[in-house]
Amino acid sequence: MQLRSLGKSDLKISPILMGTWQAGKEMWVGIDDTQTTGAIRAAFEAGITTFDTAETYGKGHSERVLGAAVSDFRDRVILATKVFPNHLKAAQVIEACHRSLKNLKTDVIDLYQIHWPAGSFGTKAVTIGETMGALNQLKEEGKIRAIGVSNFSGRQLEEASQYGRIDSFQPPYSLFWRHVENDAMPYCVANDITILAYSPMAQGLLTGKFAKDHKFQKGDHRARNRLFIPENFQRVHQALDRLRPLAEENKISLGQLALAWIISHTGACAIAGARSADQAAQNAAASEVSLSDDDLARLDEIGRLVTDYLDDDPMMWNF
Repeated sequence: MQLRSLGKSDLKISPILMGTWQAGKEMWVGIDDTQTTGAIRAAFEAGITTFDTAETYGKGHSERVLGAAVSDFRDRVILATKVFPNHLKAAQVIEACHRSLKNLKTDVIDLYQIHWPAGSFGTKAVTIGETMGALNQLKEEGKIRAIGVSNFSGRQLEEASQYGRIDSFQPPYSLFWRHVENDAMPYCVANDITILAYSPMAQGLLTGKFAKDHKFQKGDHRARNRLFIPENFQRVHQALDRLRPLAEENKISLGQLALAWIISHTGACAIAGARSADQAAQNAAASEVSLSDDDLARLDEIGRLVTDYLDDDPMMWNF
């Protein structure tokens, strides 16, 4: 897999990253640690070198599973984690980082990210200058190698960049969720900030696995995804009907088509979750897909069957 630069840092990351929200188990159903570990290791064997997690995923459980899974090849992977908005005062950032270092069984976190802006989910307001000051300190001390932000607006990203180097921006981004294109993406491209797209398969919608009458099990957070609102879900299936022939023409799955579309954009990589070794290998294979200009134009048109009817709210869930 051809590695890419992470922002202006000296880190090299795989264009397909493995996301491990599901490894935390909380807000998911049917997750098994042994199976998750197998998926992580299979992802690495298939060429994925970069893994994303967060302290809030299962209250550190995802970090611990990931750290154990990659312990025997830690020097060959890039580990990214995130600090939650309830820990954004300077002392809290330092403490959270040390906790994540322990969970991940590592001496350094390659990419440390602010998960959501301060004030999100009822958390206390903290100035971005204070938070960035702590992150810069951790970087100077060699505890982290690069700084990123997630779920920021374009304006918030620009403000954070005034206090230190931001090398990555992590937004929800897929064929069916494209708010970032009209907000932070131009700034990222102009300033060499790598976009790490999460939910690039729209939490499984773009794999085509959800039937029109699908009902989520109790405890599955995806039931709150706004793309599953009936009127949106109907448009999703209309778009999927047009995407299937395009995937067949390229001899790939729908999920691989969705991932290939993301990484075709300048400076964009895709964070793909996986429950099994097979899913991880399938995701990795998307890095080898080459889409033609005609394919990309058709994908853009099909995706807008969904996105043209969404409002301007960038939050993908009704939490």
